[in-house]
Amino acid sequence: MKKMDRILVIDDDAELCALVGEYLEPEGFQIEAVHDGTRGLERALNGDYLLIVLDVMLPGLNGFDLLRRLRVASKTPVLLLTARGEDVDRIVGLEIGADDYLPKPFNPRELVARIRAILRRTKPVRGADVVPEVLSVGDVELDPATRSVHRAGQPVDLTSVEFNLLEVLLREAGRVVTRERLVNAVLSRKFMPFDRSIDMHVSKVRRKLGDSEEDGDHIKTIRGVGYMFARPAAKPKK
Repeated sequence: MKKMDRILVIDDDAELCALVGEYLEPEGFQIEAVHDGTRGLERALNGDYLLIVLDVMLPGLNGFDLLRRLRVASKTPVLLLTARGEDVDRIVGLEIGADDYLPKPFNPRELVARIRAILRRTKPVRGADVVPEVLSVGDVELDPATRSVHRAGQPVDLTSVEFNLLEVLLREAGRVVTRERLVNAVLSRKFMPFDRSIDMHVSKVRRKLGDSEEDGDHIKTIRGVGYMFARPAAKPKK
């Protein structure tokens, strides 16, 4: 079974894992389920998975600690399962590297939709004849072909969501990109006014580019609208 078919589900609810399998296997995925955090981390680090579905509340090692350790060595996309109404869990999860979250209990169809959305935005560009242009604005350079980012010549380590977010902003450098458009383009879902996920991702990209939490040299907040990647001021002609 190749990597593009395998999803790891780490959740101590065996019935939920079976339900996830019932919905995902007809979609062409092979599901592996692990019911405690310690074994889940071992499998996540040693297996070759397309995506990991991770519950926050786990015996042995909780989902947050597992995700922190996983992100040291792996960029495998992670969909975090959180308790409904626990905003803190969602914020912490995004802060430490989750690509998206889904509150429990959830509609299995929404789970499939979220997974499909993550896979679409993390799918590498293929085609020998198609060479995506390198985006360069100021001291930031982004290469879609290698999915690499450099600032002032130094590599910047971004998750798949952060990379896609920065790419959208760079392509529109000097222009405002609305939060609604960012949610649609980066998270592949409908914009909800009280969903702060995109703001958390922007905050993480800012820090990695050396900006402050609120504003900085690169990503500007346009209050009540969205964000803008600032173009450097033109040098005056002599």
